[in-house]
Amino acid sequence: MAEGPLAALDAAQREAAETLRGPVCILAGAGTGKTRVITHRIAHGVDTGAYTPSRVMAVTFTTKAAGEMRGRLRTLGVSGVAARTFHAAALAQLNFFWPQVAGDSAPAIVDSKLRLLSQAADAARVRVDGATLRDIAARIERRKVAMRTVEEDAADRPQGIGGVDLPALVDLQHAYERLKDERRQIDFEDVLLACAGMLESEPRVAAAVHEQYRHFTVDEFQDVSPVQNHLLELWRGDRADVCVVGDVSQTVYSFAGADPRFLRDFAQRHPDARVVRLERNYRSDPSVLAAANALMRDQPGALTLTSDSPAGAKPVVHAYPDDSAEAAGVAAAVAGQIAAGTDPRQIAVLYRAHAQSAAVLSALAARGIPASVLGGTRFFDLPEVRQALLALRAASVAPVEGGFVDAVRDVLRSLGFTEQAPPAGGALRDAWEARAALLRLAEEAPPSTTLRQFTDTLRARAKDHHEPSMRTVTVATLHAAKGLEWDEVHLVGLSEGLLPIGYATSLDAVAEERRLAYVGITRAARSVRLSWSRTGGPRERLPSRFLRELGTSIADAGDGPARRDATSSR
Repeated sequence: MAEGPLAALDAAQREAAETLRGPVCILAGAGTGKTRVITHRIAHGVDTGAYTPSRVMAVTFTTKAAGEMRGRLRTLGVSGVAARTFHAAALAQLNFFWPQVAGDSAPAIVDSKLRLLSQAADAARVRVDGATLRDIAARIERRKVAMRTVEEDAADRPQGIGGVDLPALVDLQHAYERLKDERRQIDFEDVLLACAGMLESEPRVAAAVHEQYRHFTVDEFQDVSPVQNHLLELWRGDRADVCVVGDVSQTVYSFAGADPRFLRDFAQRHPDARVVRLERNYRSDPSVLAAANALMRDQPGALTLTSDSPAGAKPVVHAYPDDSAEAAGVAAAVAGQIAAGTDPRQIAVLYRAHAQSAAVLSALAARGIPASVLGGTRFFDLPEVRQALLALRAASVAPVEGGFVDAVRDVLRSLGFTEQAPPAGGALRDAWEARAALLRLAEEAPPSTTLRQFTDTLRARAKDHHEPSMRTVTVATLHAAKGLEWDEVHLVGLSEGLLPIGYATSLDAVAEERRLAYVGITRAARSVRLSWSRTGGPRERLPSRFLRELGTSIADAGDGPARRDATSSR
């Protein structure tokens, strides 16, 4: 029999893909092809008859990742697999089984937790401002994913929030729950709790789920919370066919309840589990990997990334006198990379906190370099894109004169698209880049594509959150950058107080900041440029403690010697 999905896998990947039965733990480092392994493993199971597609559940953490997984499976000839997020899978089960169990439709999802909390605060006569309300919402979310009651959380964390003392905080949370119950609504976290409760209390529901799904795969398992792990256990029942995939070194969502112990201790909880380590990196230059490995050396559960490619130049740390100079220096470096032929879409500037973006965006705009902030409005939700899709759909019902690409260009021109791009740094340029991205999709489509087929493809991409990349430099937080990659990465703000961030005072919090730096470094394929500034406003800064461990050198862009060892910078 032909090797099929296994043909293009390396030895470790193949071992993981061939292990179709029993508990499997795939420890997959950054850039080691974990999504490829997950999808090829499922395809191999279907090809060999070990899996029936409709009885496979593949769970991940974002709608985009789930859409990518479905797309890759389709490419491998596999359809019918339930590739969903935890919340989407739980909500689908609630909507299906609730009418059978309760005799009516499932509760509606709260459309604004903050608005409902504000109304609950009024009912409980608790005075609270917007910032405090957001912190209270975060505490409620963390409590629920940890599967704790209001009273258990209060006993464990007996502090109030802002001007709200603990008794008032408890009253406010109870008022919030009462208000939801009165309106027959549940919030985002309740979706998981309600699904788990239904499986625990209704044997026929549990039996139906166990009959439907026989094989489970969970991606990004280092990010599961206690309630998600509990729900997974309820889904699988006594079935052993569960495959978890993840990397402890990329646990960066502890603030949202992620607990890497579920991945790290998987083999202890499942003594018969097959553990496969994927450490061969296919993304990054060996010099980038050397810095990443140095940062995570001796950390619990860390993998050692390797590459067969020749090593490029070691990463260099650039020191600047202040934040403005750092942003200007980064913009100059980006301009140099673009002038040397690098596609702007393959360049990213990453930072720890949103507040750092303003200086970077301003410096890039000053050089005429268009940039997009990752994590903003989704591409297919942009007003100019929605307008273009409607116009293209309308045009597709009429006969097309000339070529398909010319027809798309004409529609976009009717909406304001021009051949010459507006200046960088404004809404007009943002709208132009979005329309230009649609035109590039048309230019990249097969020559036989019709306008109707093109609009159908765009609708499918929108549904799967398969967004095209605009020809801009990406500006993003380290959290938003997780799971992505670029040829050139600029990691800014590597100073104490920014990375690690100032409020990271415990050992666990600093360890999470270290993992964030690791995520940032491993986004780079060719090179990573590191930088920090000596002052932030009136305050002097010290270089990040992480720089001492990277084995890099410092190129001073300010008032010191041109280059010195990173360990001497403190």
